[in-house]
Amino acid sequence: MSDTLSQDEIDELLKAISSGEMEDTNYSREANKRKIKIYDFRRPDKFSKDQIRTVSIMHETFARLTTTSLSAQLRCLINVHVASVDQLTYEEFIRSIPNHTTLGIINMDPLKGSAVLEIDPSITFSIIDRLFGGAGTNFKMQRDLTDIEQAVMEGIIVKILGNLREAWGQVIDLRPRLGNIETNPQFAQIVPPSEMVVLVTLETKIGDVEGMINLCIPYITIEPIISKLSAQYMYASVRSGGTTESLNILRSRISNVNVSLIAEIGSLDIKVKDVVNLKAGDFVRLPGVRYDGEIILKIGNRNKFRCKPGIVGKKMAVQITGLLEDNDRDKFDELQAEGEENE
Repeated sequence: MSDTLSQDEIDELLKAISSGEMEDTNYSREANKRKIKIYDFRRPDKFSKDQIRTVSIMHETFARLTTTSLSAQLRCLINVHVASVDQLTYEEFIRSIPNHTTLGIINMDPLKGSAVLEIDPSITFSIIDRLFGGAGTNFKMQRDLTDIEQAVMEGIIVKILGNLREAWGQVIDLRPRLGNIETNPQFAQIVPPSEMVVLVTLETKIGDVEGMINLCIPYITIEPIISKLSAQYMYASVRSGGTTESLNILRSRISNVNVSLIAEIGSLDIKVKDVVNLKAGDFVRLPGVRYDGEIILKIGNRNKFRCKPGIVGKKMAVQITGLLEDNDRDKFDELQAEGEENE
């Protein structure tokens, strides 16, 4: 028996394979093992579903803060909430917005690059009308902003950026700054048209006026912190009591707060008629509050330190001698009570 096939047998074999009656079992087995995923090179997926979800959670906080701040500023009922978070190309975003709109170019320090905050014309003119004393009724204008209107919207956007910084606080100490305002999308080319961006769409309602506020952030801008845009990172920072960056933000804000410092020698209650009769040269005797020649130094309204009064140069001063313990406070209270009784 010959191992070779005749021409007729070869033709029948090819016919059977082409008709599906015979399959290449090895090829079919390998094909079943492979997982084929459709990939669009024009619109590559650079953000995972988890990252998109985290961005949505962050900007829900941003929406709540914006609702509160705008309501207080415009003195009317305002509702802002996240409608969607999508990834698309920058060209698709530019094509989706009207020709005459409010585009704020945002510097995303310390991140490199910029973002775009777009406010729908109906929302823009409603805000302007309310700030100028109007009712803020429905506007359907298609024109550029005047210099005065642009200055008003700059103040509004700066307020909104303050809310954005707070919403991003758990991820990064973001310091967004308004660069300039454009009304034509063609003049807001911050990245190439094919660059992927994340688009946060906020549905906004001011009274009876409805519109959109869009925040467009390019991928190359947030690429350095892309690993932090995950629910696992966010929840871990909450469980640990906040990240180091959050603590640094809190420390920097508290360090510039003014508090009152009071060195209290003594106090007494007098009648109003005695206060009215006070004149230059009168003496007011205070209860004898003494504790080894020391007095109390208050931080705000709280007794905090022991100190001794004195003079430095031509000015009165106190020297802190130690922290005021609980038993010291009791002794001070007892001595003050005794002094009041003696009086």
